[in-house]
Amino acid sequence: MRRREFIRLSSTFAVALPYAARAQVPNRVYRIGFLRIGPPPPSFIEPFRQGLKDLGYVEGQNLTIEFGLAKNAEQLPEVADALVRRNVDLIVASGAAAVLPARDAARGVPVIFIAGIDPITLGLASKGLAQGGANITGLTTVQIDLTAKRMQLLKEMLPSLTSVAFLLREANPGTALYVAEAERAAQTLGMSLHLMPTRSASDFEQAFRNALAFGAAAVVPMDDAAFTSNRRELVELAERYKLPGVYAIREFVAEGGLISLGPKYKDVYRRAATYVDKILKGTNPADLPVEQPTTFEVVINLKTAAALGIAIPPTLLARADEVIE
Repeated sequence: MRRREFIRLSSTFAVALPYAARAQVPNRVYRIGFLRIGPPPPSFIEPFRQGLKDLGYVEGQNLTIEFGLAKNAEQLPEVADALVRRNVDLIVASGAAAVLPARDAARGVPVIFIAGIDPITLGLASKGLAQGGANITGLTTVQIDLTAKRMQLLKEMLPSLTSVAFLLREANPGTALYVAEAERAAQTLGMSLHLMPTRSASDFEQAFRNALAFGAAAVVPMDDAAFTSNRRELVELAERYKLPGVYAIREFVAEGGLISLGPKYKDVYRRAATYVDKILKGTNPADLPVEQPTTFEVVINLKTAAALGIAIPPTLLARADEVIE
């Protein structure tokens, strides 16, 4: 899998409390803040909980997870600030939209992000990906770099495809990078690209109408927690407007989307639990590298393909990690 060449920037965040003072204490109940737009899919939160349990953290005994679930991206700064006021020991920022609000609200509280972002460009890591920032580190899911691969999957399924709609959320911190990647891929594949900008779920319907007016014959949503939390609505719109979609996570395909290519999020969130454990035991986030996923999966929904009149090439079916019938 191709990796983006990151430029080096230094993080400038101050940490109010020495991390040695945060070291794990017997019989203490730890409080983890979990910041996200909307509820996390079960395939995210359950592996995270299981990972913590495997490391000796039992909810209701020595661990409490405080969920800060915003209705939309605009609420995230307020929700992040409320988590800090609850005296959480660290914040898990789930999804790109949650990362900067968590960092800005933290006031010395460690932050672990799980998001499809470029952490170097955003100043969240130093020394390449070898170290996090002063009070922030985590796992990047390289979703930006997978944009071209998703568009290639569409072209493989639909060789005559000439126009694609790219669904984006304007305020996502990685939007410009996503768009640049999609534009490069479209040019390489000989397709025209129509951008479908949205600010909230109320914009989705009009975005799909605009895509049809443009002549788009397929849709590629960028990875964004606002889209994930509204995945059923997006899949239903794709079905209504008969636009084959390729998605960032399997949860869209489970809801009726056509195909997905992305990291195995159950592995990513389970891995995040080990970061929680290290920081609760006193490790400074700056000493933990920003990790990238090592496993990716292709998931195909054959029922959706049949409804759209698409015959999935046997070579693509053979590469699929999961086929939903």
